[in-house]
Amino acid sequence: MLGWTIKDWQHAYQEGNTPAALLGKLLASLPTPDAAWISVINQSMLDAQLAKLADKLAAVGGDRTKLPLYGVPYAVKDNIDVAGLQTTAACPAFAYSPDRDATIVRRLADAGAIVIGKSNLDQFATGLVGVRSPYGIPTNTFDPAYVSGGSSSGSASLVARGIVPFSLGTDTAGSGRVPAGLNNIVGLKPTRGAFSNTGVVPACRTLDCVSIFATTCDDAVTVYDVAAALDLTDGLSRAMPADTQSRRLPAKPRFGIPAAPEFYGDKLAAEEFAKAIKKLEEQGATCTPVDFSLFDEVTQLLYDGAWVAERYAAIEDFAKTQESEIHPVVRDIIFKARQFSAADAFNGVYRLADLKRQADALLAQFDGLVVPTAPTHHRIDAVLADPIRLNSQMGKYTNFVNLLDWSAFAVPASLRKDGLPFGITFIADAWRERALGVFAAQWHATTGLARGATGLPLVLSAMPSDALNTPAEAGMIRIAVVGAHLRGMPLNHELTSRNARFVDATTTADNYRLYALANTTPPKPGLLRADKGAAIRIELWDVPAEAFGSFVAGVPAPLGIGTLTLANGSSVKGFICEPAGLEGATDITELGGWAAYIASKQKANS
Repeated sequence: MLGWTIKDWQHAYQEGNTPAALLGKLLASLPTPDAAWISVINQSMLDAQLAKLADKLAAVGGDRTKLPLYGVPYAVKDNIDVAGLQTTAACPAFAYSPDRDATIVRRLADAGAIVIGKSNLDQFATGLVGVRSPYGIPTNTFDPAYVSGGSSSGSASLVARGIVPFSLGTDTAGSGRVPAGLNNIVGLKPTRGAFSNTGVVPACRTLDCVSIFATTCDDAVTVYDVAAALDLTDGLSRAMPADTQSRRLPAKPRFGIPAAPEFYGDKLAAEEFAKAIKKLEEQGATCTPVDFSLFDEVTQLLYDGAWVAERYAAIEDFAKTQESEIHPVVRDIIFKARQFSAADAFNGVYRLADLKRQADALLAQFDGLVVPTAPTHHRIDAVLADPIRLNSQMGKYTNFVNLLDWSAFAVPASLRKDGLPFGITFIADAWRERALGVFAAQWHATTGLARGATGLPLVLSAMPSDALNTPAEAGMIRIAVVGAHLRGMPLNHELTSRNARFVDATTTADNYRLYALANTTPPKPGLLRADKGAAIRIELWDVPAEAFGSFVAGVPAPLGIGTLTLANGSSVKGFICEPAGLEGATDITELGGWAAYIASKQKANS
């Protein structure tokens, strides 16, 4: 079960496994001690959830497809209420026992999900480093000397290690994105009010968003589709406008990027961001440098202005009576609220309104922004020695987003030379998170990265794409490539030099097998239709008709161009292999694609 996605859990149940057996085994296998957890359910709590799950299944006539999260385990950040478990917000003296679930937890339960436990966090969700908790420090899943990111540190760690397929965090200033970037996972930060905050201990109530961590974009969007709903018990909850989530980014989007990106001296992070931008441009995006100083002005309002008073308001009664129980760094931040007056608060609101008008005008020039999710990695000992300054660095590209009421999707990009993850975040206007998720999934599929820190190959998103359903333009021939012609592979230049255009990343139908051919330079795969196979990751490219002949003429035996069936049932020209060419070949079907195979070889050789 380690590293399973939502689809893996669903498949296991389709194969006859039961939630009682699998979830009982999961509970028994949890490592202890584990600083990522604050509390974990016991067998009686599991049994109670399973009984309710059985009732829900019976109510839908035994049709598991009507429970999209049937039997899927997940973790909940411990500032979100789960009946039967204490809510601590990482402050033992603050702890209380809720008598009902938070609205979002109830919605997930109604879809069949099972809470496994409450995850650790920076106390009162104040921090982007994950070290401000009396319950221990969840470390980075790639190198324990480094921070995991916060405040949703435990939630990110549990997903990155494959213990649960998804988790809930919260995001006020970046806590649903920074931990994703530092741990090679996905972080979905929804529009403010898309998810109910009833039953969530607030940090800044007007800015707070419950967030989603997962190892794949489609898992995150699956949870989003369940969780997003108007809740009349939350005065800040919002109904999703009609048709906004059906819109997609164009096949060749226009992105704004930082004109002078700040990495605080981290050359490896700077290198990886430059590579990511170059790769986006190679895939057809236009990336235009813009002045980000406007966003720095917005950020200053969050911690240097009256918004910090909202953090104090969230715990005012507790802070007045039990000040000594608050983590000293958290206390120093929150108690700055005493410096500000009501007039300061209103002046901050007015200033933000002016800045938002400017920011919206800037964003309107593009389909979105692309930024580093986190500008650097910090060691734990360095953060403990310099907690405020280094923490503020982590929010360089996240702090402004909630203030501006925008949506964001953090996604892995690469592994640095030192082995630490690097991620980017796509940012757009409110209610664009699903559109960002579709694009992010296509991007993620081209990285060749494993899922989180599990070492398992990435599962390609099956989310729909407008580009996939759009036929090739007149004078162009669409072709599917599966190996050395993929983006980032050694023969991709044979397409780009012919002015071929990238269309989409998708999969074949599930009746193909993929082989690593013997004695080929550069290494090449062979794709073969089979009675028992799997969906194989491919890319679609449109090649100018006048260049198609020369491209095909360069295809060496035993490879050729035939007709492939795609996952959506359509057909397209693409690379196939003669059966005779499979002598000495290695069957790599289970990896799902050539990029995953190359990544596994590189990892084995490193």
